[in-house]
Amino acid sequence: MKVSVVIPVYNEHATIGEVVRRVAAAPMGEGVTGREVVIVDDCSTDGTLDAIDALSDAAGLVVIRQDRNRGKGAALRAGFAQATGDVVVVQDADLEYDPADLYAVLAPIIAGRADVVYGSRFADRSRSAPRGRGNRAHRLANRLLTALSNLTTGLRLTDMETCYKAARRDVLSRITIEEDRFGVEPEITAKFAALNCRVQEVAIGYVGRTYAEGKKITWRDGVRAVWCIVKYGVLRRGHGTR
Repeated sequence: MKVSVVIPVYNEHATIGEVVRRVAAAPMGEGVTGREVVIVDDCSTDGTLDAIDALSDAAGLVVIRQDRNRGKGAALRAGFAQATGDVVVVQDADLEYDPADLYAVLAPIIAGRADVVYGSRFADRSRSAPRGRGNRAHRLANRLLTALSNLTTGLRLTDMETCYKAARRDVLSRITIEEDRFGVEPEITAKFAALNCRVQEVAIGYVGRTYAEGKKITWRDGVRAVWCIVKYGVLRRGHGTR
């Protein structure tokens, strides 16, 4: 089994190199015989491209460069299209998520128990360390969005907005991503549910960032997420799947 790790990145020059090194070193399970890392640079302006170029000799590295800043959803759309693994998993470029947790996220799929796995930051709170006062608001918003998503999808998730989402490529290929920004999270969740996939959650660690440290999601993305929950979970349930 081959695993593709898709890393959308925008202005993360300080961490992208370390993320790729950790992904390359992370255990992924006995059934994994190959891995590739697909980096999608979303038109960074801070030296991230130079940091990526310094990784050019890394084995199994694929680099996609967007011609303009389009957003996380657009980056994932491009990355998923290039991924060749039997399983595809998303990894953020900012080290809020530790690649050491990839083993736990991939395990249910490798064992044949799941088609899709979400890594939950809230399943084991002792492993999460949010920083800054603003992260409390983010946690509350996440709980609300997850609850609303669950109402429309019938899933019982605790962390719909998590970065760590893994899926079998044959399942992922049945989904068309329409959202360009962070609305991709509720969108693909609704579409996985519409396909009646076996979705599981596993506990992961998390070290949250503040806006001063580079966090990018805003309240506007939260408002868009609510609309996407309604749009893909109710109004267009099943559309965009095949």
